[in-house]
Amino acid sequence: MDFEGLEEGLNDGWRQFISNGEGPITLNDNAYEMCSEYIENGSELFKVVSRYDDILSDIVQRPNYKAGDTLRLILPFLRAYGVTDTVMLDFSRRNILTVPGARKTMRFVQEFMTPFIVATSYEHYITALCDAIGFPMENVYCTALEMDSVKMDPHEAEILKNTAREIARMNLPKIPEGASSLDDLAPQDLDVVRRLDEIFWEELTDLSAYRFILDVNPLGGEEKASAVLDIRRRSGIGLEDTCYIGDSITDTQAFQLVREGDGLTVSFNGNEYALREAEFAIISDNTVVTSVLAEVFHKGGMEGVNNLADNWSLEELKRSGAANPYLLKEFERTFPNTMPVLARITPDNIKSLTRQSMALRCSIRGEDIGSLG
Repeated sequence: MDFEGLEEGLNDGWRQFISNGEGPITLNDNAYEMCSEYIENGSELFKVVSRYDDILSDIVQRPNYKAGDTLRLILPFLRAYGVTDTVMLDFSRRNILTVPGARKTMRFVQEFMTPFIVATSYEHYITALCDAIGFPMENVYCTALEMDSVKMDPHEAEILKNTAREIARMNLPKIPEGASSLDDLAPQDLDVVRRLDEIFWEELTDLSAYRFILDVNPLGGEEKASAVLDIRRRSGIGLEDTCYIGDSITDTQAFQLVREGDGLTVSFNGNEYALREAEFAIISDNTVVTSVLAEVFHKGGMEGVNNLADNWSLEELKRSGAANPYLLKEFERTFPNTMPVLARITPDNIKSLTRQSMALRCSIRGEDIGSLG
């Protein structure tokens, strides 16, 4: 399909662009970074709780639990170590790290698509991100939180600190490939899961800080899918004209929803969970590829995207007119020697794409953040 001579707005209807925040736009994992900064051995605590989150949401499928609920489980510990709303906002503002090209991409897509960010991140971080990239906060869905709503006495804080130390000392459970039940876990890993069950669903329940676990509703799993449906209601734009870009386990149900609605789903440097549900994969250290894909989707819909992925090369980009001259020049300047990956995900290539995606993910975001679910 050639794009030569097509003018913007030629489609029957407007299209919309929805992106996760951390991963496709920033290099951060804000919650991990705050735990590392403020909690003793907080990086180890976060990794254990995050893996526990993966097990509960993907394997156990615990009732009333969803991917991304790590962000409610860690809150009592952050509060015990003195983290407040002001601390969270200030820390987020100081530590925003955008993916190269992301500021340009987010400005670019706003010129011809209705843009939204749907993020599991706390609202403090998303507020800082929107300020940094000039994105309208009214077009954002994220995790609402009032950290200062819980007052904590020294005795409770000490209980939580001791519990945090115990979790940080635990071995990180391993999830075998293809695991579908707790029986697939090694005995020592199953022991860790059972101990965490005791901590989070029995031992902490009488503490005042447990209201974080009861009341905070991280925007992950089905909550992201619900956000996409609300966006459809607000914008009047159908799922078939929706591009959704994600990278993690929290995006899988939004991916499923948009795919079922014949829209565009893209894993950007995604992990195995994202690649399992998205239709296309981008593996790149710069978001100019996202800009190209968004423009192609705007001009040519899914037919244009399919053609681009099937004929992915610089020569085809030039020949087809899929990218405007300014964007093509930016693309050539960014990738003078090696093309980034843009591919349709199939049963034949998913393992290879997962290896490549995880390698780059860990390279640009760091091994700890890159390996999180």
